[in-house]
Amino acid sequence: MFVSGMSGNEIFCLALKSYTPGELTVGNCVNSMGISGGLSSFGRQFAGGEIQAITNQISEGRHAAITRMENEAKKHGAVGVTGVTAELKSLAGYTEFLAQGTAIHSERQQPFFSTAASGIELYCHLDAGYRPIKFAMGNIAYALGVTRGFTGSLRTFSQGEVKEYSQMYNEIRHTALNRLRAEAAQVGANSVVDADVRIMPYGGATEFLVTGTASNHPKLGQAVSAEAVVTSELSGEELWNLAKLGYAPKQLVMATSIYSLGLTAGIGAMFKAMRKGEIPEVTQLVYSARENCLDLIRKEAKSIGAVQVIGNKLTIIEMAPGLLEIFAVGTAIVLAPDMKPESPALIPQAVITDKDSFEVAGAPFAAAGAEQAGGNPMARPAQQLPGICGCLFVILFILMFAGIAVGIAVSENAKKNGETNTKKK
Repeated sequence: MFVSGMSGNEIFCLALKSYTPGELTVGNCVNSMGISGGLSSFGRQFAGGEIQAITNQISEGRHAAITRMENEAKKHGAVGVTGVTAELKSLAGYTEFLAQGTAIHSERQQPFFSTAASGIELYCHLDAGYRPIKFAMGNIAYALGVTRGFTGSLRTFSQGEVKEYSQMYNEIRHTALNRLRAEAAQVGANSVVDADVRIMPYGGATEFLVTGTASNHPKLGQAVSAEAVVTSELSGEELWNLAKLGYAPKQLVMATSIYSLGLTAGIGAMFKAMRKGEIPEVTQLVYSARENCLDLIRKEAKSIGAVQVIGNKLTIIEMAPGLLEIFAVGTAIVLAPDMKPESPALIPQAVITDKDSFEVAGAPFAAAGAEQAGGNPMARPAQQLPGICGCLFVILFILMFAGIAVGIAVSENAKKNGETNTKKK
């Protein structure tokens, strides 16, 4: 008897593709960075940018956990694992890398595969022509660094984009995405579907992680390089519907714009906030930042020959007083009239949302916070920003009011001296 985490809808959908649910499978790896690795990563955190030692440790730990999970499924005679997740947890001062999913079985002989897709999404992928090969990932561990952080803080005195921050985070995201595509190409895949973007703290640094299912579609040709691998963060249902309409995903596109309100505009906005009504300086800044971020998305999509960007998610976060970050992510698509799905229509069970009947007290609130941090690669790094910007603003305001007080005192003193001189005359 198997203990499965699949819903009734998932079981029904997979049955139509000749699969049956199997046992829950788990793989883990507990490790430590060690003294030498800790000292090396500390130096890189001070300098800023990628911390290679942490990147390698996380990547090796995650891959070890996934391999053990796949081996456990193979012992049960499974042909694949669905709903694969890769997590990291703190355990007695060490780090545990955990991978888990649900094994599936089939009477047909086929190569073993692992996928991040649920049973419902896997049905949509298979019907749309995407054959899963392996759960794939790309990651990078990084830190802001003292020098870059101080330079960026000084830039916040002027209004507009803080390119020191924007450039760093844009490079980080695309590096992780390129590593995901490279891993997919190594296993013979020409696409990565159901991509997921997450960010997590790790050992004083931050990990940016992109995961997905390395797959192969016969109409996409052979991926001879990582650059040729198609990427998409669309759901299985969206992917199927696009194929029905004659479109196909091309690439996951991402952009970040970090804007500063500026010292002058910040002071003006502060005084205007004392009365009721719109604050034009802030309104215009947020509007300009959004437009700049979307423009970066458009330019990236045009450079790869896309016709549209769909599923775009636009998020804005206040990183520090007067410092805003706008992040956009979506999927660029192209015309593909010859990539129609196998079935004439998508079955109802593939679009019905499963109801979660289990809830831990306080979980909805915690999940919402995790979603915000996971969905926005800038949410967590914002905590690494130096507090110098906010402190400087406070100091300037104190100095300004102190200057006014001194001016009043000098004026009163001069007035008294003038009255004294008049009386003497």
